[in-house]
Order: sequence, then structure tokens, then C-alpha cells
Amino acid sequence: MADTVLTAPPRSPLSHAADRLAAATRTSGGAVRLAELPFLTQLNVRLDAKGAAADAVGLALDLALPLEPNSVVRAGELTALWQGPDEWLLVAPPGAQRDLESRIREAAADEPVSVTDVSAQRTTVLVTGPRARDLLAHGCPLDLHPRAFDAGRCAQTTLGRTQIVLVARDEPRAGFWVLVRSSFAGYLADWLLDAATEYHHD
Repeated sequence: MADTVLTAPPRSPLSHAADRLAAATRTSGGAVRLAELPFLTQLNVRLDAKGAAADAVGLALDLALPLEPNSVVRAGELTALWQGPDEWLLVAPPGAQRDLESRIREAAADEPVSVTDVSAQRTTVLVTGPRARDLLAHGCPLDLHPRAFDAGRCAQTTLGRTQIVLVARDEPRAGFWVLVRSSFAGYLADWLLDAATEYHHD
């Protein structure tokens, strides 16, 4: 009888910090809420925004790729982030990589397109709560006032000296996504937890 190889379930970059992130919500009285959104699908897509593939891919995804710099388009559970004139990051629920990639390549047909699965490179921290914007402003050089960085905006920036992609979510009270490289996730979580102590309730 063949040996059965048991593989451990994957561990997210911040699985060790889940309890501490949850505790920040309690100790702040809900002023800030921190949680990891592990294993989200993240696909880097590059194609000619003015070419036939852009429209075809948009139709296949039921989502028009955003053309305005630093803008976000969401349709259902799929979110597209503008990363450059010919580059986007698609974010979707875990496990959607193959389906999305096949739909993109089929739609593009013979048009040049690059699709790279970067899901394992980053994890996502959800930052919500009434003081979420204030918390992020402690370590982010962007002007995060709603007039400058409102829902539906994204940016490649830094937070606590860590390179991130910051997304202002467009759902009610949805707060922010902080996309961070897995190797820096622990450091960033520590930074967020330290900054959140300002909002602790006795």
C-alpha cells in the first residue's frame, strides 16, 4: 500500500498575530479594527489599455479595467486596481486564480497580454473603524483626507517604512486594504498594533 503523505494546511503570513489583531479591536473600543484577509487571489495583468484586448478582457470579467491613475473598479467580488498605464492588479476571493487567468487569456486571444499570479507575494490587512484613517496617517506620507483619498482610490506608497498598496474600499464602513509583501507582514502588523495603542480604552 502506498504511503499517504499528509501536508499541513497553508499558514498565512499573519496567522501568528491573529489574536493580537483581534485584541486591538477590543482594547480600542472598536475605534480601529484590524484583521488579516489571507490568501486573496492577486493577479498582475499587463496589456495595451488602448488595444482590443482591454475591452475584451473587461467584458470577460464583467468589469472595466480602470484607466484613471490610482483608481479602483469593483464588480461583485472582483476588484481591479490601477497600477500603471498598462498594468492592473486584480484582487478576488481565494482560489480564483486559474479561472480568472483562463478568462483573461481566452478573451485576449492573439493580443499581447501578461498575467502573473502574485497571490503568494502579499497578504492583506483590513483596517476599519472610525479612527482607521487617523491610524494610517501616522505612518503614511499620503494625504489621507477624504477629499484627497476617498473610496475607490488606491496607491503604491509606504506605511511605517514598508512598501504597500493602499486601497480605500468603496463599501459602507469597509475601511482600507493594506496589501503588504509577506516577508514584511509581521513588521507591519507590529507597527499597526503599536500605533493603535493610542486609541486604547482603559
